[in-house]
Amino acid sequence: MKVVDFHCDVLYKMLLDDKLTFQQSKPDHLDVTYERLQAAGTVLQTFAVFIPQAMNGRLEPILESLDRFHQFVLSCDNMVWVRTANDLDYCIRDGKIGALLSLEGVDGLNGHLSLLRILHQLGIRAAGLTWNHANWAADGAMEPRGGGLTAKGRLFVEECNKLGILLDVSHLSECAFWDLAELSTKPFIASHSNARAICDHPRNLTNDQMEEIIKKQGLIGITFVPWFVSSAEVVTIDDLLRHIEHICMLGGERHIMLGSDFDGIDNYIVGLRHPGELAALQEALLKRYTEEQAMQFMSGNAIRFLRTNLPKHV
Repeated sequence: MKVVDFHCDVLYKMLLDDKLTFQQSKPDHLDVTYERLQAAGTVLQTFAVFIPQAMNGRLEPILESLDRFHQFVLSCDNMVWVRTANDLDYCIRDGKIGALLSLEGVDGLNGHLSLLRILHQLGIRAAGLTWNHANWAADGAMEPRGGGLTAKGRLFVEECNKLGILLDVSHLSECAFWDLAELSTKPFIASHSNARAICDHPRNLTNDQMEEIIKKQGLIGITFVPWFVSSAEVVTIDDLLRHIEHICMLGGERHIMLGSDFDGIDNYIVGLRHPGELAALQEALLKRYTEEQAMQFMSGNAIRFLRTNLPKHV
């Protein structure tokens, strides 16, 4: 089956260690590598631009991350930069691996929408307003005050809608989530979040939030972060499937995708440590769902969504 994964932190690791190379990295240095994407049958991998706190608040690390994306990811023979629906269709038709850019936290823009427009020109096609804490745009899921969008954050949402940048709610506070849901005129995604009803973590989504994403024709990226999956000491693929089952119960069968968070974690679900092991997830899905349903979860829902919500041309 084809694979679409809507979140990994390879660029973050490359930003911190300039000796890492996407194609030739040692297996214990990167979860996601070119060879592993090939082995998984990946048709699209989203690469998050995440800037750690020590570097945050400046534009330079964002640009350096984009430079590493071009130097090390797009330099691989079979990788294709996906900025449009036509780019994605080319990957599917010709057996290429698509690479899409997402911005995880907008701190470095410092409220300047002109910088957002420039990043769009540089290929950013999805954006989450915050990481876990507060910034100029919104409060994150772990910010104690739990505030919503700021005035500048509201302008940011409107500008993303105009540009065609997908809005990502995974790290937003609940208040900011509902502000964005009310304001956005376009479908939005949670790139890497699970069901709070199954695992009570503030980074997971409530039933009401998931139902809103479903109603707005968005997508929920099931994530492999163990502590977002279960409170158990050992977390298994069966535990992950409970989240898929729950979203399906809410009417979200056509709104589920994968958002692994590989390279953003140092603890793993048993048997699911990198893209090369996604076959185990596929096999588990096929024991509970039809082949068509499993294909939709692994890639089909995401492909359908992107064909509708990415621009046709640059």
